[in-house]
Amino acid sequence: MQTKIRLANGYTFNRVINGCWQLSAEHNLTGTTDLKDALRGFHELVAQGFTTFDCADIYTGVEELIGRFVQELKGSGHYQEEDIQIHTKFVPDKSQLAHVDRTYVERIIDRSLQRMHREVIDLVQFHWWDFNVAGMMDTAFELVRLQEKGKIRNIGMCNMDTERLKQMVDAGINVVSNQAQYSLLDRRPEKTLLKYSADHGIYTFAYGTLAGGFLTERYMGQSLGAPETRSQVKYLQILEDSLGWEGLQKLLPVLKKIAQSHQVSVSNVVTQYILNQPGVGAVMIGTRSSRHIDDNVRTLQFQLTPTEMAMIRNFISQYSTPTGECYELERTSPRYQSIILTDLDD
Repeated sequence: MQTKIRLANGYTFNRVINGCWQLSAEHNLTGTTDLKDALRGFHELVAQGFTTFDCADIYTGVEELIGRFVQELKGSGHYQEEDIQIHTKFVPDKSQLAHVDRTYVERIIDRSLQRMHREVIDLVQFHWWDFNVAGMMDTAFELVRLQEKGKIRNIGMCNMDTERLKQMVDAGINVVSNQAQYSLLDRRPEKTLLKYSADHGIYTFAYGTLAGGFLTERYMGQSLGAPETRSQVKYLQILEDSLGWEGLQKLLPVLKKIAQSHQVSVSNVVTQYILNQPGVGAVMIGTRSSRHIDDNVRTLQFQLTPTEMAMIRNFISQYSTPTGECYELERTSPRYQSIILTDLDD
């Protein structure tokens, strides 16, 4: 399986990206995260060729942690900026959307550069909380200005639906990617977004693919317990609006049988299934510790057969998926919005 993708401008990224939301201060609900172990994991991932990291300006403490990692690499004496790729997000606080201007945008981008000890950000992914608040397109063009200024290498989108992604493209913005929630449970991108993106050369970066860990062996044959992390709170809603716990318990043995035939894990099967979808450029896999690195490596070391792909597709097609477009419920449903932290920038 192809392990990296190279853009027309020469920029190259991994198809399995090290996702860092799980390292944010607000993520863990039941304990603390061992950041020293996470840094060890970063070094091991890079040694295995997994050199692309995904974070966000609103993931509390994560850009700073990546900055520590960059400093450690520099201390080794063999570091070049292109050795690793760092993707962050520009996510203005929801309460500040109406006040975002040129000064605000550049201040946040400069802050990300300083936090991560980088000369340029490889990819900035733009998120806008409320499409009813004016200023989204003006803000997007401020990111283009900073790209022209040399502070941003590539511009992507985050949680944009088809209509707003089309607005960006029609306005002439060179969008290289759009990060979207996409899994066996949440198939909203399949409605229109994947096709539009692929037709316009925009790679979909899928997150939530393991549904906070629910799509792993750990939950096979188990009863539903209390969520341990913010991502599990989030993906329980997705699960409730798709397969439900009973459907999940039927799906996991199907995935386990396929995994055993390849001597890999259920998470490997789930990840590769999404990677095989047309237009998907990369999948974000959470990086909370060094424990799962060997498992991540195996994702790209086998190939699901067409029969296995069809088996998974036929099973999940029996169930519904959340309504609406990509991230629509998260913008409009009080139930979904209740668990989202929208004002973390400052």
